[in-house]
Amino acid sequence: MAFLQKEKLFTLKWFRDYSYITLGAFILAVGFVYFISPHKIVPGGVYGIAIVVHYLTQGLFSFWPDGIPIGLFGLILNIPLTIAGIKILGPRFGVKTVVGFVLSSVFMDLITYLREDGDAPLVPDVLLSCVFGGVLIGFALGLIFKSRATSGGSDIIAMIIAKYTGMQLGQLMIYVDSAIVLLGLAAFQDWQIPLYSWLVIYITGKAIDITLEGADYNKALFIISDKHEEIKEKLLIDLERGGTYLQGRGMFTGEDKQIIYTVVSRREVAILEQFISQIDPDAFITIMDTREILGEGFQSLKIKLDS
Repeated sequence: MAFLQKEKLFTLKWFRDYSYITLGAFILAVGFVYFISPHKIVPGGVYGIAIVVHYLTQGLFSFWPDGIPIGLFGLILNIPLTIAGIKILGPRFGVKTVVGFVLSSVFMDLITYLREDGDAPLVPDVLLSCVFGGVLIGFALGLIFKSRATSGGSDIIAMIIAKYTGMQLGQLMIYVDSAIVLLGLAAFQDWQIPLYSWLVIYITGKAIDITLEGADYNKALFIISDKHEEIKEKLLIDLERGGTYLQGRGMFTGEDKQIIYTVVSRREVAILEQFISQIDPDAFITIMDTREILGEGFQSLKIKLDS
C-alpha cells in the first residue's frame, strides 16, 4: 500500500490519475449495482458487508424502506477503518485512496437511486451476472490501482492483523474476504451465495491482473542444445528476436552447456519448435507463460510507470 506522496496539482499525471480513479469508481459501482448486489452476492470487502446489511435492514427504517444504502454503509465502514489504519500502520493511505472509496460509494447509491428498481438485476442469470460483475469490478479496481491508489476496506483489516500476528498479508486478505463471504451464508442461509461469491472474487483477481499487466501473449523459453549456434541464428536473423546465453553444466554428464534464454510470441514458439526438431531432436526446451515483459523490444518500464 502506497505511502503518502507529495504530488503536484493539475499536472498531466495528476489529471490522468484522478481520471483513472473517477472512471474506476464509476465502473465499480455499475458492476455492483447491476450484477452483484441484486443477486445478494457477497464478494468480500466492505461492500460485501454492506450488501448483507442492506438486505437485512429492509423494512426497518421508514426513510430507507429498501434497506440501508450499500454505498453509504460502505463509506461508513471505510472512514473508521482508514483512520484506524493511519493510527496503527502510519500514513499509508493517500488522498487518492479516500477519493476512490468516497466516489465509489456516491456512484453506487446515485445509480441505484436513478434506477426504477434499484435492486433489480440487469440479467436474471446469476452465473452470467457473476462473470460480468467480476470482470467489471476487477477492471475498475485495476484502473484505481493504476493511479497508485488502493481499495482500502478489508485490506486495512488484513494489514492490521498482519502487524500483530506476523502472518502473510496475502493469506490474511483471503481469510478476511472468505469470512465476509461466510457472513453472507449465515445471513441469507443459501449455500449458492458463497459459491458464487468466491467465483466473483476469483474473476475479479484475474481481471485486475489483466488490467494492470495486460494480456501478454509472449512465452519465455530456456533451450539447451548442442546446436545453439544455429538456434541463435534463427532467433536473431529469421525471427529478429534477442536472447541471452547462460552458462550451465549437466548434472549427470558434468559437461558444460550453453543455455539460451529468450522471449518470443506464441506463433514464434511453433516456428522455433519445428526448427529445433529438425536440427536437434534431443534438445531440451522449457516453455513458460509470461505475465509481463518489460525492456528493450517490449514495453518500456518508463512508459509503463508514466502511463
